[in-house]
Amino acid sequence: MLIEWAARVGYGARGFVYLSVGALILLAAVDLIGDSVGTKGALEWLAQRPLGRVWAVLIGLGLAAFVMWRLLQSVFDADHEGTSWRGLGTRVSQLFSAFSYGALAVAAFGLLKGPPDDPAAEGVAQSRDYAATVLDLPFGKWLLVAGGLAIFGIGISNIIKAAREDFTEYLACSARLCRRVAPLARLGHVARGAAYLPLAGLVVIAGFHAEASEVTSFGSALNAVERQPAGPWILVLTALGFVAFGLFSFIEARFRRIRPPRKLKPLP
Repeated sequence: MLIEWAARVGYGARGFVYLSVGALILLAAVDLIGDSVGTKGALEWLAQRPLGRVWAVLIGLGLAAFVMWRLLQSVFDADHEGTSWRGLGTRVSQLFSAFSYGALAVAAFGLLKGPPDDPAAEGVAQSRDYAATVLDLPFGKWLLVAGGLAIFGIGISNIIKAAREDFTEYLACSARLCRRVAPLARLGHVARGAAYLPLAGLVVIAGFHAEASEVTSFGSALNAVERQPAGPWILVLTALGFVAFGLFSFIEARFRRIRPPRKLKPLP
């Protein structure tokens, strides 16, 4: 029961983060706030609001619970994916998801010491520092290119998942409700996947040029999209997709089948 509640809290925390990101991107697209943000930027924005540290703690705890559930899914096969190539691929993806949300949970707790004065600028600076560190390594130029291609792969895999995945497979809801909520998941994954592509392109270009200064943050990459023809409309669609993904995460928090593993079967 404790594991089930932790998993549901985790899905809810993920939903809240993506709803916040979508809302902030939408506000940026209609020029009501300055810049678009990614997940970490949304946490920093929330930390600047009243009771910001309370939000940081609650979201951090929720994301930590989600990381625990992702580890049970990936390492101990809570969803009974098995050890086929498809099952292992799903479990490895869940493991990477655990690392990603773990980093986000750490970032949330890090905001207890106070949010940065300029989150957008700090995000860009951190990304460039990481790129400079990679470029200093042997074959750093090609490692950075590979990193950009990996980001591109994550984006494309989300889009492919939107087309192929049965997102209602793990939901314990009526067939009618499942049919209604499945489009939220598809739209959300397309938006997430497409949002990675501009950043991937910039990282690849930075690698080829061996220039860390050409790397930017997730939010700044979306700002670059906004400056293109029809960019604001693309940003609005991206924002709605993130909101859809957040809403589907709340659906999962309520209706997902949570099956804690009875036997521990780690990845071979």
